[in-house]
Amino acid sequence: MNPSAEQHYLLYNETELDKVIVAMARQCLSLFSPATPPILVGMLRRGEPLAQRLQQQLRQHWPQAPLPVFGLTLKRYADDLHLLHPETALTDNPALLACDLASTSLLLVDDVLYQGHSLLRAVNWLVQHGASCVRTAVLVDRGIAQLPLHADVVGLHLQVPDNDVIECRVPPYEASFQVEIWHRPG
Repeated sequence: MNPSAEQHYLLYNETELDKVIVAMARQCLSLFSPATPPILVGMLRRGEPLAQRLQQQLRQHWPQAPLPVFGLTLKRYADDLHLLHPETALTDNPALLACDLASTSLLLVDDVLYQGHSLLRAVNWLVQHGASCVRTAVLVDRGIAQLPLHADVVGLHLQVPDNDVIECRVPPYEASFQVEIWHRPG
């Protein structure tokens, strides 16, 4: 085996992650009232299908609640440690903007909280468009955000070396639901 080669390790499989999503939904129940359930906003790409998984779990507790899910496109980091865009680019979602953001709670969902740039940009954008209550949820928090923010709902806290990559594999973008770590010697 080449000691300088990248190594991949499976940390969580689909069965384990389904339990994590159930636990995240329980955390959400303590943040929102059944009288005012949230609109879920999934950061594309993987945040949207994660928001849909949370939606399914929340529906078990709030079967009458609409719990809509909207996607929000942001581009900066994909936790591959390569800068994709010098600025965090955000694409407006007209369907989301048509909602009364000031009178509802929002749950912003993403896969990995890495440095925090994308999450902060999305929260700022929602507030600029009238949101008065924004909570955040991430499947994985790396615990190294460079900005003064945190996620309100966290599925997994994983502390890994800076040069390692946490890869959340989420259908429909990948075949199976799992979390891997890619170790890059260095």
